[in-house]
Amino acid sequence: MEPYRERASDQRLLDATAGNSLRPGSPSEILRVFLKLGLTSFGGPVAHLGYFRAEFVERREWLSESAYADIVALCQFLPGPASSQVAVSLGVLRAGLAGGLTAWCGFTLPSALILILFAYGVDRVGDLSHAHWLHGLKIVATAVVAQAIWAMARNLCPDRQRVTLAVGAAMLVLAAPSALGQVGAIIAGALIGWRFLPAAPAPIAGRLGFGLSRRLALAALALFFALLLLLPLASAASGSHALDLIASFYRSGALVFGGGHVVLPLLQQAVVPPGWIGNDGFLAGYGAAQAVPGPLFTFAAYLGAAMNGSPSGWLGGLICLTAIYLPSFLLLVGVLPFWDSLRQRASVQSALKGVNAAVVGLLLAALYTPVWTSAMGSSTDFAIGLAAFLLLVFWRAPPWLVVILGAATAWALSA
Repeated sequence: MEPYRERASDQRLLDATAGNSLRPGSPSEILRVFLKLGLTSFGGPVAHLGYFRAEFVERREWLSESAYADIVALCQFLPGPASSQVAVSLGVLRAGLAGGLTAWCGFTLPSALILILFAYGVDRVGDLSHAHWLHGLKIVATAVVAQAIWAMARNLCPDRQRVTLAVGAAMLVLAAPSALGQVGAIIAGALIGWRFLPAAPAPIAGRLGFGLSRRLALAALALFFALLLLLPLASAASGSHALDLIASFYRSGALVFGGGHVVLPLLQQAVVPPGWIGNDGFLAGYGAAQAVPGPLFTFAAYLGAAMNGSPSGWLGGLICLTAIYLPSFLLLVGVLPFWDSLRQRASVQSALKGVNAAVVGLLLAALYTPVWTSAMGSSTDFAIGLAAFLLLVFWRAPPWLVVILGAATAWALSA
């Protein structure tokens, strides 16, 4: 009976990947799932990918391991917030464009609203950098990332060639800790896979079925580049502070590789020198952004709400949040319809074997820095992380419960 169960599970995953046998999801279902993730996914973009994999590959079986890895690889390659782009892609896969927007709302709005509220009371909260419960969340994030690497490596690096490629990618990223190093590792993985990893003799079963037209995709790409070029010109011509904000945050979202940790210093250069916000206020918000669940790009909502002048408050927060995320929306809509066809080709499948191994290497490098280096400072930290890994991998405990237990344990041991 056990082999039959495994074959049935594999077939369900193929059906989910093809988008044929499983019923399409509804926006309300997607909102409910991603709202839970938006409230419990601590630890930054790399940890988010681990939470997503546990929820949608293992628990809900919306798609297969390889299909999920293909989406992660694409979003790692595009500029913008990788984990948010993966969330939007999963929503589009489940329920079309409306599903993508709903997934973004569920995953993003909790942290955005928390940070806007924090902007109103920033003087009362104080410094969060030494909060013991926050340190516990960082420890749990280490276990979440380790779990994702453990599971993805077994599926995406099944032979010594791909294991070697993953380790090489990790070494490259650690030696060149920048967006250029990450993109270089992915490109190198694609070239090595294309040249040395033979493709399957037949196309992969099924299509992801994103359901977006190529005409819409081309229009989205045209709008992406038009806004990138025209917003600074319109801002300079009008002298409008609102257009200045939109142009600055749109540019940051469009040109940054590497996720939230990379965009934060870019935003500091955009908002502090012009006097839009003081450096102390910026650093206070930076600390709060590390403490909330969900994507770090929602730090833009805090900056918009805490801005000197007008717009600020709720309106400023929503304007900056929309401006920094709009480029990634347009890029995804522009790329996903072509990605579904490209990944069916034998040469692309060979390249994807290398890319997916390189993505495992990127996660491995991220496990060391910034995840491990920011969380593990003592033997007690390591013990908490080891217990969290045990609960996640071998006891199959839900991540939200492990998050709560990790934060509570770190706080209790510090008392």
